[in-house]
Amino acid sequence: MPNSYEGMPFNGFFRNSRSILVFYIDKKMFCMVDIDKFESCTIKCNTDTIDNLKEQYHAVDKPFNLSSKYWISIRFYEDVPDRLLKKMIRESYDLVSEGLKR
Repeated sequence: MPNSYEGMPFNGFFRNSRSILVFYIDKKMFCMVDIDKFESCTIKCNTDTIDNLKEQYHAVDKPFNLSSKYWISIRFYEDVPDRLLKKMIRESYDLVSEGLKR
């Protein structure tokens, strides 16, 4: 995605934080994943759709250590289709990108 980059900013801040890979656009996070476990990702989400996604998909849950008002966690290899997961990650990127333009 344009102007995105990755980093590992949580080195030692909390247990198992050394393996958290974060994807950014202009110093703002839009996705993160534990690269050692690779079980789920956490993304920013439109607040109007979070409850619906949680009702519709078992794999969508509250995030670890972030506001559940704006973020969701999605477990891989469950009931969220890959195509939808990719779309949701792109929407997370777009949400953060739009926020930067304001």
